[in-house]
Amino acid sequence: MKAEGRDYRTLWLEDGVVKMINQPLLPHRFEIHECRDFKETADAISSMVVRGAPAIGACACFGMAQGALADRLAEAEKLLAATRPTAYDLFHAINYFKENHDGGNGSEIAQKYADESAARCEKIGIHGAELIEDGMNLLTHCNAGALGCVDWGTATAPMRVAKEKGVDFHVWVDETRPRCQGSRLTAWELVEAGIDHTVIADNTAGSLMSRGEIDLVIVGADRVAGNGDVANKVGTYTKAVLAAENNIPFYVAAPTSTFHSDLASGTEIPIENRDESEVSGMWGFTEEGTMRRIQIAPKNSRCLNQAFDVTPKKYVTGYITENGVEKL
Repeated sequence: MKAEGRDYRTLWLEDGVVKMINQPLLPHRFEIHECRDFKETADAISSMVVRGAPAIGACACFGMAQGALADRLAEAEKLLAATRPTAYDLFHAINYFKENHDGGNGSEIAQKYADESAARCEKIGIHGAELIEDGMNLLTHCNAGALGCVDWGTATAPMRVAKEKGVDFHVWVDETRPRCQGSRLTAWELVEAGIDHTVIADNTAGSLMSRGEIDLVIVGADRVAGNGDVANKVGTYTKAVLAAENNIPFYVAAPTSTFHSDLASGTEIPIENRDESEVSGMWGFTEEGTMRRIQIAPKNSRCLNQAFDVTPKKYVTGYITENGVEKL
C-alpha cells in the first residue's frame, strides 16, 4: 500500500523483530511499532496495534517464528492462540507454521506465509474488480483494506485494481463505531490510493440505499463457516439485511484462509466481546497533536461491546476469493 509517499506492507519480519504500522495512531500519525519477542507480538494483536483477519494470521505466524527462535514454541502458540477468538486466519496461520516447521528458526516459513497471504489478496482484487463499473457507488464497512492484511486488502482490493484500470466510481465508507476503523483506516487508505470516497455515520446506509445511491456492497470477513455464514465487524449483518431489502448485491471478500469448513454454521463462531470503554468513550487527536480519550456515555451506564456479528448465507450474493467470484 502507499503511505507517506512510499510502498509499505502492513507488517513484516526483520532480523527477528516483527514490525508493523501502528494502526491506533492513524490517520493522524504514521509510526512503525516493533515487537522484539512473541509476547510483544501477541500483545500487539490483543491491543489491536495490528488487526484484520489476514494481518492477524501473518502476525501470529511471525510470532511463532519468534517463539521457535527462543526455543519456546509451545508457549508462543498458547499465548498467540488466546489473543482474539473470532478471526480464523489466526488459527490457520498457527497450524500452517506447525505443519511446516522442521526445527529451524522458522523465519522462512513465516515469510512464505505472509507472501502467500498477500498474493491471495491481490488475486481477490483482480477478480473482484470485474464487479465495479463506471458510475457506481459502493459501500464498505469497517476496514477490510491493506491495513487488515499483509497488503492489498480484501474488500478494498477490488477498488484498488479498478482504480488502476481507470474505472470511475465512488465509495461510501461506514465510520464503524466504536473504534471507527472505517473513518480512520479505510478512509486513510482510500486517500492514499486516490479513490473518491465519503465517510458516513453508521446509520446512514439504509437511507442511501432507499434513494438508489448505493449500487454494490463489498465487505470483508473474519470467519466464514462451512455453510457460508459470515462473521465480520458488528454492523455487517444490518447492512446485509438492508441490501437484501433494497435488491443491492452484497459480496463478501475473503481469502480461503478465512473459511472454516469444519464449523457447521455461524452459530458456532466464537464472538469476541471487548472492553466497555471502547463504547463509552472515544480516542482522538487534539489540535495540539496529542492523543487522548474522552468520555461519551454516563460513567454509570453499562455498555455492550460485541466486536462481530454473523450474517447468514442467505443475505450473501457471492464470495470473492483468490479463486474467483462465486455467485450464489
